Amino acid sequence: MIRHNDIYIDGEWVEASGDEFRQVVNPATEEVFAEVRRGTAEDVDRAVLAATTAFEGWSQSSIEERARVLRAMADAMERDGDEVASCIVEEIGQPISWAQRASVATTVKDLRNFADALSDVVWEEKIGEATVRRIPAGVVGAIGAWNGPIRSVTLKVGAAIAAGCTVVLKPSEVAPLAPRLLARFAEHAGLPRGVLNIVSGSGSVVGEAMVAHPGVDMVSITGSVGAGMRVMEVAARSVKRVALELGGKSANIILAGADLAEAIESGIEDAFRNSGQACGALTRILVPRDQLQRAEELAAAKAQSFVIGDPTDANTQLGPLANNDQYESVRGHISRALDDGVKLVVGGLERPAGLDRGYYVRPTVFSGTNDDRIAREEVFGPVVVIIPFDSEEDAIRIANDTDFGLAGGVWAPDRDHARRVASRIRTGRVRINGTPIDMRAPHGGLKLSGVGREMGHHGIEDYLELQAQHG
Repeated sequence: MIRHNDIYIDGEWVEASGDEFRQVVNPATEEVFAEVRRGTAEDVDRAVLAATTAFEGWSQSSIEERARVLRAMADAMERDGDEVASCIVEEIGQPISWAQRASVATTVKDLRNFADALSDVVWEEKIGEATVRRIPAGVVGAIGAWNGPIRSVTLKVGAAIAAGCTVVLKPSEVAPLAPRLLARFAEHAGLPRGVLNIVSGSGSVVGEAMVAHPGVDMVSITGSVGAGMRVMEVAARSVKRVALELGGKSANIILAGADLAEAIESGIEDAFRNSGQACGALTRILVPRDQLQRAEELAAAKAQSFVIGDPTDANTQLGPLANNDQYESVRGHISRALDDGVKLVVGGLERPAGLDRGYYVRPTVFSGTNDDRIAREEVFGPVVVIIPFDSEEDAIRIANDTDFGLAGGVWAPDRDHARRVASRIRTGRVRINGTPIDMRAPHGGLKLSGVGREMGHHGIEDYLELQAQHG
């Protein structure tokens, strides 16, 4: 049993002041393997004081120094990548091959991208007789997500450090262990004391205290729409800047003439990554009506091809959902869709064969309309819905008929045609014909999907304010 009593403040691990512990459960075995003491509002005060004290020096650091620290942090994470991946596998059941690639290697690349992107930021420009400078926003309260316990926090910490900000980090209570490793990587990189502080605890106590704290200048959260709304509400009381990376219900539009088999396969791989626990997952598959039956057959075959099981096995493609609450939530969505009479193509409520314990859900495909609840609500599990359209205009209408606007995909024989359609989709990111995402480009959403952008120099700029000097 792992037991952590401490939080990270001003470069040291010190005892948290809370009396309660949060149990950490391995979702593949349903067994408790760790306990982490919950922090308190008092601990947030201590962390904010350390971050405020460190801000004076770090905000004046050179671009070269920040880049050096970020690259050194990346080197340290890469060196200890096996430990990071193993921790994530145990915390959230992410398959080891995916954890090594998407949680470790991609996060290492994010840090290096931030270091490189520092030279792309326009730090100072002349406008007539005025000089306009970009300056650090201040002390940042960063709140991480359980579906990406190391990457979601590193995208915030890395960008904030690059901007010259200091950070108080609250990891997700579901997955609090991997983010603790950032303290080691920061120390290895020579990050000054107090620039990064880590306080574990609940959203209702530590999160609320952080967002409401007068010493916190900006809050960045990756989480649910409800959590984002609460952050914006509390932050408004002190007119605090916020960055929200929230939910999605993204459409993958497959236009007439596109390679249907390739588009279905690629789209479902995207939708089911991390067991479907991805905010930008392409969970609505839009196909021409005359190709609906063929699309259902292709989607069923692809869904049934996934290897489900032990996340420590390198051959496993789908692990369990990260926690019991999410398991029950996903099953609830599936049950309601069945009660609503939505056509079940494959999957459903039965457990995957041979898996009698763990929070496993069968890869599930529905076929319905955009008015079905399963097509409108974020499921956050390995569940997609196929929706037919009657024309290109109809496809665009359906894609935009959602409360979310995080991601999307467009498939067409002509790339320029696909881009023209993509430009009409109200979403923050669109993949054309399955093109891989460039991690230097901005990521973020419209509508209920959030406010602000992460990754690359756009991510850094979210942590900067403008100052005009006249004269």
